[in-house]
Amino acid sequence: MSRKWNIALLQLDIASGDPDANFAKVESALNEAVRSDQDKPDIIVLPEMWNASYALERIGELADVEGRRTREMISAFCREHAVNVVAGSVAVKRGNRVTNTSFAFDRGGAMVAEYSKIHLFRLMEEDKHLTAGQHAGRMTLDGIPAGLAICYDLRFPELARKLAVDGAIMLFLPAQWPNPRLNHWRTLIAARAIENQMFVIACNRVGSEGKSSFFGHSMIVDPWGGIVLEGGEEEGVLRVSIDLEAVDRARRKIRVFEDRRPDLY
Repeated sequence: MSRKWNIALLQLDIASGDPDANFAKVESALNEAVRSDQDKPDIIVLPEMWNASYALERIGELADVEGRRTREMISAFCREHAVNVVAGSVAVKRGNRVTNTSFAFDRGGAMVAEYSKIHLFRLMEEDKHLTAGQHAGRMTLDGIPAGLAICYDLRFPELARKLAVDGAIMLFLPAQWPNPRLNHWRTLIAARAIENQMFVIACNRVGSEGKSSFFGHSMIVDPWGGIVLEGGEEEGVLRVSIDLEAVDRARRKIRVFEDRRPDLY
């Protein structure tokens, strides 16, 4: 297995309350990401809540029932193009409950992970309209162990550490992280990467919705805290290649996981 991985982040604006427009935009962006064979990605990552965004007052009618529409579209795309996809997150309805849920698919179109956001963000009233998930997001892609988190989860170091202790060498984070908290975004992504000696791959949206505006700056940070990729504030497909061996090198150099004292904290 090659330890070099090509990654594409789809930094997109999202139409609030318009799933049809958003599905069309995502399909177009996915096709743009694989258009060139020269730098074809091994994995594509989408932002948070891209199907309906935060039209929470109507989220029960807008949510993807059982996630069927999302799963069918992304699975078919992965099979056609032999690419992995972390499908950001979408509003998913099951019975009377709606969750903020991320799906991940392998190159054959098989769903390898489903994770519902466990920390709901009160400032956007997620807690009033959505149901929190009850388990951490773990997966394996191309034989590589990885973790899933969503936006506000970034502020909870215990989650990233648990995923790292369980073997993850990458953490994928779809987000709708708004202004004015760019400094928090950049600092927390770097912190999770450094303290867990892993890659953090974070895909944020752009644009505005109601009183909120979103700055983009989708990022990939390596296990030493180095910024491998950082986007601007415009829509686009962001591409970079990462060296997964960097995780092994960092963990051999500073043996954080061997020196932990979980018996004391």
